[in-house]
Amino acid sequence: METVLIVDDEKNYPLILGAVLEEEGFETFSANSGPEALELLKNTDVDLVLTDMKMPSMDGIELLERIKTKDEELPVIMMTAHGTVDKAVEAMQKGAYSYILKPFDNDRLILYVNKAISMYRVIKENRRLRNAAELQYSFGNIIGKSKVMQDVFDTIRKVAPTTTTVLIEGESGTGKELVAKSIHFNSLRRDKPFIAVNCSALAETLLESELFGHEKGAFTGAVAMKKGRFELADGGTLFLDEIGELSQNLQVKLLRVLQEKIFERVGGVKSISVDIRIVAATNKNLKEEMEQGRFREDLYYRLNVVHMVLPLLRERQEDILPLVEHVINKYREERKSADPVTGLDQEVERLFYDYSWPGNVRELENVIERAMIMCQSSNIKISDLPKEFKENVYNTLHIEGIPANAKLDNVLTMIEKRMIIRALKLTNNVQSQAAGLLGIGKSGLNWKLKKFKLSTDSKQ
Repeated sequence: METVLIVDDEKNYPLILGAVLEEEGFETFSANSGPEALELLKNTDVDLVLTDMKMPSMDGIELLERIKTKDEELPVIMMTAHGTVDKAVEAMQKGAYSYILKPFDNDRLILYVNKAISMYRVIKENRRLRNAAELQYSFGNIIGKSKVMQDVFDTIRKVAPTTTTVLIEGESGTGKELVAKSIHFNSLRRDKPFIAVNCSALAETLLESELFGHEKGAFTGAVAMKKGRFELADGGTLFLDEIGELSQNLQVKLLRVLQEKIFERVGGVKSISVDIRIVAATNKNLKEEMEQGRFREDLYYRLNVVHMVLPLLRERQEDILPLVEHVINKYREERKSADPVTGLDQEVERLFYDYSWPGNVRELENVIERAMIMCQSSNIKISDLPKEFKENVYNTLHIEGIPANAKLDNVLTMIEKRMIIRALKLTNNVQSQAAGLLGIGKSGLNWKLKKFKLSTDSKQ
């Protein structure tokens, strides 16, 4: 619902204009002076200011100038009498959207207001699009050549053009928000806002206000009306991250919005209609949460229309090197170093394959970024890696799990054989590449293949 601030020192005038505009579906606020208007604008979302030209203490021109220092693109319409037309022209030169002469009929007023708000709507959408960096979320920039990631891409392609609700499950760092943005920016809603909320980041009362907005005076500290994320996402996509953390009370309210597409702001009685698509994400198993009584069954089935489970990084090892290349390129572009990092030493590659990556892609990106800061050559070496990462890598071989009476030769043979099998798998059986990954010559690899009686479709 778009909002209009009416500023006029005649106390009845904002009430009359407000009644006219509210009949047209606008929400209105009023102020009887320029300073009062500026104070209200500090904490209230407004889509248009409709102000009188002649007012004591601060006239319409000065109010316009003060507004433009805060938001240059917020439209301001000046109301003026015939005797101050020259002032109205001056206001246009200083950035006013238009002016309207008193007395005016209601139809003309509504026409001016609709045009100004339509223009501002386009400006806000373009602003959101610039900030969102739409191209970042095309399929080509979500990295993954593995079968499990190709399945993810296929689901995005199928679901993006629809308005279907999507539930994404996956551990932290697997890229749930990236997939949600990809769904949005490849949908028919791409020109509308993508609004994200982390449901675990706020206490219940604050989260309710964040989602639904609040009216002035709804609670201590609510000094002005504030639109919630549902309202801001109107026409677009609302991404609810960590939805498994919602309280039972908020689960009920969310279910109502999903069913009826209406809600009220906290402390309000006016029903607000929205057209939004919900994409939800969680690092919990919501079905198990539902079975344990912690998540509502009716809400679960409302959200779980299309269900996506994002793979762990350790489940798609063939994506590790492409991800490394992507991250290195990303930070190299940002830093513009004279001696840029271009890759990894083979020893580091082996460590990356050995590691379980409990933090998934987010951890990989963090390790690469920190290593690039320390790196003094073109390739990242083991000495460049964070200390805690190296400690975690070396702890992935659990010596305690090996029987105490196991013979050293037998254990080393088992490890050697497994590493050869893995190297062949990771290089698609290209033996020269597998040998390089293992740090041995191709002839040495051929000898070991015969030794362990490993058969493979030979690729040179």
